Amino acid sequence: MEGNTRFVAGASDHPNQNVERRAELSSAQAPFAVLFGCSDSRVAAEIIFDRGLGDLFVVRTAGHVVDTTVTGSIEFGVDLLHTPLVVVLGHQGCGAVGAAAEALATGTLPNNFVRAIVDRVIPSLVTGTAERDGADGTVNKDSLTLHLVDQRHLLTEHVRSTVRMLHDYSAVLEEAVAAGRCAIVGMEYDLADGTARTVEVIGNIEPQG
Repeated sequence: MEGNTRFVAGASDHPNQNVERRAELSSAQAPFAVLFGCSDSRVAAEIIFDRGLGDLFVVRTAGHVVDTTVTGSIEFGVDLLHTPLVVVLGHQGCGAVGAAAEALATGTLPNNFVRAIVDRVIPSLVTGTAERDGADGTVNKDSLTLHLVDQRHLLTEHVRSTVRMLHDYSAVLEEAVAAGRCAIVGMEYDLADGTARTVEVIGNIEPQG
């Protein structure tokens, strides 16, 4: 967050990007966070959080959709590199979320393998809407249409759903969180002003003494 503050102010330090750091990391790495984000070219993690080489273990897919290789990559960071923080980073104006909302509203799905991305986003939007509409999980059609117009709400629900999915699906992450060795945090990035804000937390994010 301190790095993001510097980035927003136009005062980035660009830490850990020199020759000495490169040499230091030639034999091993110890990133302090796994960053799972969208592949969008405007959301480069090391830039928006003002970090450098060896700081972040970055995994990216369009719409930050999860599959087995993504989960395995995140588990690699937590289990083998002992990284204490997993950040799921969504962003305002995400094309995958927009396409999923369009599919729900009109029934129109993209062609080819892009459809696989949209298929993985849709459950987040439907689940989030159901949670808002009723404790029994029912979705009011009129309410669903209204929520689909609210892009900020859709993004938040997709980020939160991804955080919960990683925690519930991965025994490695669930055990690390339960043992206090790791936290999973969901964040949203604003393309216009560059700020990142926290929207979901599972686990303890306070430094351990």
